[in-house]
Amino acid sequence: MESQRKMMVVFGLVAAVFLHGVAAQTAHVVGGSIGWMIPQNDAQEYVTWASGQEFIVGDTLIFNFATDTHDLVQVPKASFDSCSTANPIGSSITTGPANITLTTTGDHYYICTFGRHCQSGQKLAITVSASATSPGASPSAPTPTSPAPPTTTTPPTTPSPTSDAPCPPIQAPSPSTTTMGPTTSITPGSTAVPPSSSNSPSVEAGLVLCLLSLAMVLLF
Repeated sequence: MESQRKMMVVFGLVAAVFLHGVAAQTAHVVGGSIGWMIPQNDAQEYVTWASGQEFIVGDTLIFNFATDTHDLVQVPKASFDSCSTANPIGSSITTGPANITLTTTGDHYYICTFGRHCQSGQKLAITVSASATSPGASPSAPTPTSPAPPTTTTPPTTPSPTSDAPCPPIQAPSPSTTTMGPTTSITPGSTAVPPSSSNSPSVEAGLVLCLLSLAMVLLF
């Protein structure tokens, strides 16, 4: 029973390592949609394509081409630079598509030996790493700092002059007329009453007596 458990553990570890290796492998279609052919627009087509890839041990290169129209040969750097078939690494592959598994690290060079295909740009150079490396994050551009708005200085508010309320007009005292006799106040717009004489009652009494005497004389 114990031996069966140990076997299961070992089998599980082996399966995990195998699955991890399979998951880590990447199939690179050389040239993308154009495949393995003479570049039509840019002789640096394969240089541009390889610069956007990451190659590690265990990955596969897929060269898509029609059989007997192109071939594939791995060569050293000197033969790659001169487009020469000297010192080939392995045999020439003329049947397409061709799959190449990357088993070693370092620089790898591939060319097509048909006609002047290599001189026209049908050549590939790659660098193989032992493991994947995380691409470095591109430095973020500094965020432009908006200049602080100019500070507006508010002038001190000048207090508006307080107008003093006009004082109510002082009522002038009513003019009064002073006589030697009793004082009489004269109100504007009214008729002044003349002061009465102090001997009026005696005069009137004498007049009445005179009239009575005259009447008695006429009657008797």
